[in-house]
Amino acid sequence: MVTIENVSKRYRIGGLHPGYFTFREMLEGIARAPFRRWRGANGNGAHTRRNLWALKDVTLEVKQGELLGIIGHNGAGKSTLLKILSRITKPTTGRVKLYGRVGSLLEVGTGFHPELTGRENIFLNGAILGMRRAEIARKFDEIVAFSEVEQFIDTPVKWYSSGMYVRLAFSVAAHLEPEILIMDEVLAVGDAAFQQKCLDKMHEIRQQGRTIFFVSHNMPAVTRLCRRVILMQQGQITADGPAQEIVNTYLSSSWNISAERVWPEAEAPGNAVVRLRRVRACNEAGETIAAADIRRPIGLEITYDVLQAGHTLTPVVEVYNEWGAHIFSAHDTGAEWRRTPRPVGTYKSTAWLPGNYCAEGSLLVHASVMSHYPATALHVEARKVVAFQVVDSQAGDTARGDYVGPMPGLVRPLLKWETHSEVHGQQ
Repeated sequence: MVTIENVSKRYRIGGLHPGYFTFREMLEGIARAPFRRWRGANGNGAHTRRNLWALKDVTLEVKQGELLGIIGHNGAGKSTLLKILSRITKPTTGRVKLYGRVGSLLEVGTGFHPELTGRENIFLNGAILGMRRAEIARKFDEIVAFSEVEQFIDTPVKWYSSGMYVRLAFSVAAHLEPEILIMDEVLAVGDAAFQQKCLDKMHEIRQQGRTIFFVSHNMPAVTRLCRRVILMQQGQITADGPAQEIVNTYLSSSWNISAERVWPEAEAPGNAVVRLRRVRACNEAGETIAAADIRRPIGLEITYDVLQAGHTLTPVVEVYNEWGAHIFSAHDTGAEWRRTPRPVGTYKSTAWLPGNYCAEGSLLVHASVMSHYPATALHVEARKVVAFQVVDSQAGDTARGDYVGPMPGLVRPLLKWETHSEVHGQQ
């Protein structure tokens, strides 16, 4: 079990930490102190240091055998929390109770001495964990085989590529059997095959009853591995709960655009003919969704008021990905209103994207209402009005199959494949 009680961590910005002053600098500081106090009292002194609270009053309990996902934007305090758990740094206030040996992979090569060989670093890390040399030796072949660096095991690790570094570091952390395993962005480096090995190994470790802290920006991996996730923002835990629920909360806050936009009547964009009232992304149950399962249909719903009768009106959606690439535009071409003027009233039109169509990632929606018949006219347009995420849970039943690496492309259809074979040389 791991218990974190009211932990805060302060860093000083703009000056050296007192513990890192040289003896000469310390003497100079003592000599100048009265003058600094005098300047401060007269309002002429400027503070050269300020405090940054990387963690603020964090309280958390993680049970034995639990795999906890930790997510949040850069600078949220995730890595600082892991460094405290790994005993790399001490909390400014609060306390942490750890029961068992701790193994950690916080960044590429953390815990490795660059001048030592891979072999020597394996034994060094085991010794740091309190293991006897005979215990490490029993695990040695398994560690090297998993890391796939057999050919370079007697080479100083400073000559390793980043991929080799992280393969060996993960293998050491995972195979030396700590009771608590701490992983920070372990899937950020390495090829797809190694990433899959890491995921499989973490599943195995969890089944052995060991506790894992897993930090990642890879949301599909988080939802696949973790049942419980915490969301960190500005050094605090702001959400704690089921993985998919917390991931949805995080994704909806990633942009300053939500999955739903509603306008009061007085602020509704439009003209004398039509005004927008609401745009949102929704699922088949009619719920607004910030994160959509790649396998399920996604509804893009536009609600609008027709203020003036006698116009043929066509709702339109345009969808862009997070890099600004235009994925598609869709016009309502249904026969009911295609060339029929609409009476005054409120309308709700929904464009349904089929499941297994969009690629995973962030999608941005533009909404508009136009006339195409008898002449073209744009009545209202709202750009960057709604954003949502498409998430692939990597359960093996999407276009990914068992592949976990990058899949470029604007769309990701699950196509029907046919294979015909002619086997030769068999009776």
